Amino acid sequence: MIEGRVVGPWPNTPVISCERPRKTKPAPPSRARTTPGPAPAARRRGTTVAAAFCAVVSPVFAGSVTQPGETIGLAAGAPLPEGVYFVNTLNWGVRKGENGAADVTLGVNIPVLAWATPTTIAGGRLQLLGALPALEVGVQDADHDSGLYNPFLAAQLAWDLGSGFGVSYMLGIYLPVGNKLGFDTTSITQRAAVSYTAVGWNLTANGIYGIATDSVSKTTNPGFVNLDLTATKALGKWSVGPVALASWDVSKPTSAYKKQSQFAMGGLVGYGFDQLTVQAYLTSTVSQEDYGGNDTRGWGRVILPF
Repeated sequence: MIEGRVVGPWPNTPVISCERPRKTKPAPPSRARTTPGPAPAARRRGTTVAAAFCAVVSPVFAGSVTQPGETIGLAAGAPLPEGVYFVNTLNWGVRKGENGAADVTLGVNIPVLAWATPTTIAGGRLQLLGALPALEVGVQDADHDSGLYNPFLAAQLAWDLGSGFGVSYMLGIYLPVGNKLGFDTTSITQRAAVSYTAVGWNLTANGIYGIATDSVSKTTNPGFVNLDLTATKALGKWSVGPVALASWDVSKPTSAYKKQSQFAMGGLVGYGFDQLTVQAYLTSTVSQEDYGGNDTRGWGRVILPF
């Protein structure tokens, strides 16, 4: 299977109102922003490819520009076989508003093109990728909008350490956009992953750190850390197992900004065809702080080598 990364911003500065209409004098609407192993060779290639590709979107409130959970299911630490890959990751979910706040829905589609080059640097394979994500966001009984999210470009080095272990480092950039669905400032992201892919396992931890070149612009842009966790086992052409994600804001762009954090768990199932790999997983919030409610999200991924 191929590995894929997804990246996405969720500005704290709301663009779409998340408040329910009130009969009394309404408070100013809060705006929500979308940020938007030894398995058979073909399946292992699919998982590794996806991991190298996803890096593009995140959920509705401010916080991580890279969407927490976007690299779940991918052996992000393992190098890809040389070649070109297309990976498309789609997810949709609902964050249930708490304390009377409106529910917010968010859909993200992330098409990624990746090239695992023949070049090696310090023993690691050089991999280049680009993504052009799109988002759609809706607030209960209020606004709905859709459009493009911040384009993503990255370079990655991935090392095969032997005995099923691999590690990788990625440096990427999210370019600013002028619409109300993305961030209007440049963001830089670094990713470090470790994977174990022997005897049909995919045990992967992928840490993602992001900072904005401008902490406060038209959007509020905190630094963040994401952690995506995968523990799947291949059973023939199938793969199944538990997954989890966590994210934390690590800076306060303004004195009034409330740092956000969350932890979610779920499960994944995947199937490897001869050339095509598909994955589906479900995540649900276990705990969160200042996200405004719990999120339940369905994910799907297709990985196709050329």
